[in-house]
Amino acid sequence: MNLSEDEIRARLQMAHTSSTTDGYTTPSSSTAPKCAAVLVPLLKQDNQWHLLFTRRTDQVENHKNQVSFPGGACDQEEMTPEQTALRETYEELGIPPQAVRLLGRLPPLLTVTSYRITPVVGVIPWPIVFRPAMTEVARVFTIPLTWLADRSNRWEFYMPGREHSLIVYHPFDGELLWGATARITVNLIEALS
Repeated sequence: MNLSEDEIRARLQMAHTSSTTDGYTTPSSSTAPKCAAVLVPLLKQDNQWHLLFTRRTDQVENHKNQVSFPGGACDQEEMTPEQTALRETYEELGIPPQAVRLLGRLPPLLTVTSYRITPVVGVIPWPIVFRPAMTEVARVFTIPLTWLADRSNRWEFYMPGREHSLIVYHPFDGELLWGATARITVNLIEALS
């Protein structure tokens, strides 16, 4: 996937406008889903695209020790998912919002924990110095987009009652990518293909 930023931006726009799906799974409660956004950080390393991930600490309230994108719940004064994603990325990793070149969005997905997550795709400079929030981020790492796009590197499980399959990637550098983060990753790969 040796696409330029302009090609990525165009493909994201096309995927976002043609999307008919708005969910990861049906929420377990009848209450309105909570607003959330994540940054899907792309970076160029050794002349190929990588995605940047974090592994959450065991001190966070939800999804302890899981691989994720930087992000979280929307603040009341935030008007766009981009504002939420950039704020959360700064809080979790110390990446200033002005350092991120936003390329577009992926369709929102609804998690089993009743969050409606909007993935915002952006390019971060590389190399960059991180200042991880020690209570939230245990590790920061990257995975090459070509490895993530290779279907032989993941399993898909179809489960009754779910709109989409459960995706679990093979371990990469000791990290296990699965669930909503894996679904967002596959959605990005499909949008770029």
